[in-house]
Amino acid sequence: MHDLLNPAQNPVLFAVPFFFLSIAIELAALKWLDHDDTGLGGIATGYDGKDTRTSLLMGTGSLVSTTILKIAGLAFYTVIYTHATVWHLPTNTWWYWLALLLAQDLLYYGNHRFVHRVNIGWAAHQAHHSSEYMNFGTALRQKWNPWFELAFFLPLPFLGFAPWTIYVAFSFNLIYQFFVHTEQIHKLWRPIELVFNTPSHHRVHHGSDPEYLDKNYGGILIVWDRLFGSFQPELKRPTYGLTKPVGTYNLLKLQYGDYSHIVRNVKAADSWRDKAGYLFGPPGWQPRTSEPVAPVTARG
Repeated sequence: MHDLLNPAQNPVLFAVPFFFLSIAIELAALKWLDHDDTGLGGIATGYDGKDTRTSLLMGTGSLVSTTILKIAGLAFYTVIYTHATVWHLPTNTWWYWLALLLAQDLLYYGNHRFVHRVNIGWAAHQAHHSSEYMNFGTALRQKWNPWFELAFFLPLPFLGFAPWTIYVAFSFNLIYQFFVHTEQIHKLWRPIELVFNTPSHHRVHHGSDPEYLDKNYGGILIVWDRLFGSFQPELKRPTYGLTKPVGTYNLLKLQYGDYSHIVRNVKAADSWRDKAGYLFGPPGWQPRTSEPVAPVTARG
C-alpha cells in the first residue's frame, strides 16, 4: 500500500484531482466561450450528464482493475527482473528514463493496435470508444479489462528496466493522454503535431467515420503511426463513438457485452477455425458461409 500511495510510483492516483480540475475548466470554457452545443451537422458536442456520469463510474472501476493488474504485474515482472535478466539498467540516469519512455510508448502503440484489430482485444477496449462525446470526461471512460498490457510490456523487464519504473512510465503515458481528449484545442504548432500525439490526432482516433477507423494509435508520440502506416490527419470534425452506437449506459453491458457475444458465437461455431476467427479475427469477423449468431459491437 505504501508503494501504491507513493506519488513517485503511482502518479495517476495523485493526478485525479487535476483531472477533475481540468474537467471544470473545460466546462467553464464551453459555458462562457462562443460554443454551439449541436456541433457540426448536428453532432453532439460538449458534455451530457448521463454520458459523463457513466464515464466517471467507468474510470472509478478502472482504478480498481488497474491496481489489481499492477500488483500482479509487479510480482511477475520482479521474478523476471531478478532471475532472468542479464543486466539491470541504472534507474538514476536521465537516459534510463528517456529510453524507458520511448520503449514503453512503442509497446503501448503495439498493444493499442492489437486491441483494435483483434476481436478479443476489442471486446475489452471498445468501452473506451462508446461515448459519442469528446471531452476530458471521455478520457476517464476506461476499460476494466487491461489484461493484454501485461503481455505487451513483458519485454521491458527482460531488457533490464526495473519493474516499478515500468508502471511509473505507463502512468505518465496515461496522464498525457488525458489531455488529448478535447475539442477545445485545435491544431498546435506544426513541429509538435509532427512528433507528438495531440488533440487533433486523437480526435481522429475516436472517430467512427470510415477514413478515421483504426488510425492514430500513439500514446505520447505520433511518430509510431507515421512510421507504421496508421497515421491519419484530421480532415473534418469526427463523428465520435462506435459505428453502431451501443445505446445504453449500463456499465456491465458496456464493459462485458462484447464478451458475451464472443462466447455465444464461439459456442455455436461449427469448426475450430471459426471459433478461432471469432476470438482472433478482426472485430465483426464472421465465417464466409454463415451469419454470426450474435452481433459484435461495431468498430469505433
